[in-house]
Amino acid sequence: MRVVGGALRGLRLADPGAGDPAAALRPTADRVREAIFGLLEGGRFGDPVGGARVLDLFAGTGALSVEALSRGAAAATLVEEGRPAIRLIRENLARAGLADRARLIARDAQRLPPLAEPPFTLCFLDPPYGRGMGQRALGSALAGGWLAPGALVVWEEGAPMMPLPGTRLLDRRRHGIAHLTLLTTVPRSEEAAPA
Repeated sequence: MRVVGGALRGLRLADPGAGDPAAALRPTADRVREAIFGLLEGGRFGDPVGGARVLDLFAGTGALSVEALSRGAAAATLVEEGRPAIRLIRENLARAGLADRARLIARDAQRLPPLAEPPFTLCFLDPPYGRGMGQRALGSALAGGWLAPGALVVWEEGAPMMPLPGTRLLDRRRHGIAHLTLLTTVPRSEEAAPA
C-alpha cells in the first residue's frame, strides 16, 4: 500500500500482513482510495479535503486519514479498537510524520461519547462489511455531535447504504466489491431527502 496523492505521494505504508481476521481488517485498496479522492477532489462537492477536520471511523491501517492529510486536510482523528490495527495506524502516522496532525482514539466506533470539541467536516466510515456496524457508528457520531452541519460522509461497505436520519444521499459508486455511499449531514427538516 502507498499514498496515492498529495505531498506524501508514493510513501509506502506499513504492510498489514495477516491483519486481524476476527475484526475483518480489510485495508482500502490503493485503487479504491484513488477513486474516493478523485471523486472528492473532482469539484462536484467543492473542496471537502483541503483544511478538513477528518473523522476516520473503523480506521484500520489509517490509510484514508494519511491520504487526506497528504492532500491538505488540517487534522484527523482515527477511531479504532483492534490491536493489530492500532499498531498499524501508529506505524503509518510515524512513517508519514503526521503525529502532530493526527490523533488515535482506541475505542469502539459504535459507542462514541458526546464530543467536547469542534465537530468534523469529513468522515470516512469503513466498517467490516455486512454487520450493521456502519449504521451504529454513524448513528453514534450523529447523536454525539461529532459531525458538523454539511459534513461529508464517505461510507465504504459491501453493498449500497441508505441514509440515516440526519443525513442525505449525495452519490453512490461501486469499485469491485466496494460500494461507496456519499452522504451529507443535514438539519432535521431535510432528513433523508433524495439527492
